[in-house]
Amino acid sequence: MNSESGSTGAIKLYRSFLKKLVLNYLVGSLLAVLVVGSTIVLTTLDVPPEEYKRLVFILVTSLVIMAAAELIVFSRHVRPLQRALLRPDADLDMLRTAYVQMHRFPQLSVWRILVPHLLGLSIPAVCMTAWMLSAGLLTFPVFYLVLAAAGAFLVACMHAMFDFFLTGAAIRPLLLELKKQAKERFRVELDAGGHVFLSIRPKFLISSMLIGISPLLLFSLAAQIRLRSLDSAIFQNYWGWASLILIIDIAFAYTGARLITADIERPISKLYDAMNDVKEGRMTQVQNIYSDEFSKLVAGFNMMVDALQAREDESRAMLDSYFVTLAVALDARDPYTAGHSLRVAEYSELIGGLCGMPPEELAIIRKSALLHDIGKIGVRDTVLLKEGRLTEEEFDQIKLHPALGENILLQIEPKDAMAALLPGVRSHHERYDGKGYPDGLAGEEIPVLGRIIAVADAYDAMTSDRPYRKGMASQVALLILDEGRGTQWDPVFAKVFVEYMRKQLTSIPKHGAS
Repeated sequence: MNSESGSTGAIKLYRSFLKKLVLNYLVGSLLAVLVVGSTIVLTTLDVPPEEYKRLVFILVTSLVIMAAAELIVFSRHVRPLQRALLRPDADLDMLRTAYVQMHRFPQLSVWRILVPHLLGLSIPAVCMTAWMLSAGLLTFPVFYLVLAAAGAFLVACMHAMFDFFLTGAAIRPLLLELKKQAKERFRVELDAGGHVFLSIRPKFLISSMLIGISPLLLFSLAAQIRLRSLDSAIFQNYWGWASLILIIDIAFAYTGARLITADIERPISKLYDAMNDVKEGRMTQVQNIYSDEFSKLVAGFNMMVDALQAREDESRAMLDSYFVTLAVALDARDPYTAGHSLRVAEYSELIGGLCGMPPEELAIIRKSALLHDIGKIGVRDTVLLKEGRLTEEEFDQIKLHPALGENILLQIEPKDAMAALLPGVRSHHERYDGKGYPDGLAGEEIPVLGRIIAVADAYDAMTSDRPYRKGMASQVALLILDEGRGTQWDPVFAKVFVEYMRKQLTSIPKHGAS
């Protein structure tokens, strides 16, 4: 029932669309061809009544030929729409093809008017008029045919402009219907993929120039015919001063159209750039310096960016809290390592900051360090919590935790959510000399995250108490790190950390100092 009712609704929309197109076409033809064209021709030409009848015959015959030619082309243009909307078994490709064709329909309407419409009217009219002139059935000068052809082109351009905008309004219900069908039947969101079928610049420039130039050109053509019968020196150089006026009019119309287009394109361009920034994670706002409707649009966009920023801050805070909670829960398995992951995260972030890394990378370093030991969840308590020295077999189980941690994080959806953290989790026990685990990487082969966390992890492990030993003094741990630069630890990261920590230690005042 739902499919049948949906199909019936689509058919009704399609029929309504056809009615609108036909009505728009008839109104445009009536205004442009019959009213504008015929009125100018019939009121401008001074010919006997018999010749008026012949001109009307030529016009009507040409209109019939024009309608037939345009109907053939129109049937081809609507064929993809018929396949998508009138067939209940239309597949997704048919819907996509129809969706794109609908977006092209305003431009196709212009093509139909300027090709089959114009040529279907002009060619038969010119041929019949030329034949009647040669047969003596019409007596006006042949030069009028050139003026008539120019006038027909201008009238067709005006008609095409009206039809373009009227068709653009008529296609919207069908576009919504196609999107609805794709969503309900195939769970797919149809869109144009950001494709611009016709940009604002040519649309405004051409429309504005047609509005500004066409009436004056038509008037000039009609005046040439009307005034030709007057034998006066004033009209000997008619096209001289008429061309000057036309040039001024064209320049004025073009300049005005450019200014209007630029005034509209400027805020749209700013909004488009800001939208791209938001898409890439940069919450950029647009300076609201406008005093028209764009002021409301920019204000609304900025409000949206504020809301997105607030939500992102909230999500980031929740995510950070999630990582901290997970790290605390992990450390809670062993009371002797309580706070270890938090301290390693702080040390790792410190090393990254000392090396001049940007905030985005520091956030990744912190999160990776918080979860660097998550793989120990897969290690048995009898091994992980053993107070004495581990056997070789038990140590082999401990050495599995970096790879186990990576596998755990790989289970989180979406897959790319944890992708940036994986190198630090897997490689934080690699050694700079290649004697580490799990992959035996050496030097620059070890990911940066792994080299940073390795330094922070080693320092905290050496300075923390264990059941089988007391934590080392900071100076001793720093000395070991310094001596292991280039062999166990990255020489750069170990150096900046050691130097910074030693400065911190020397700056602490000793007890009893005055």
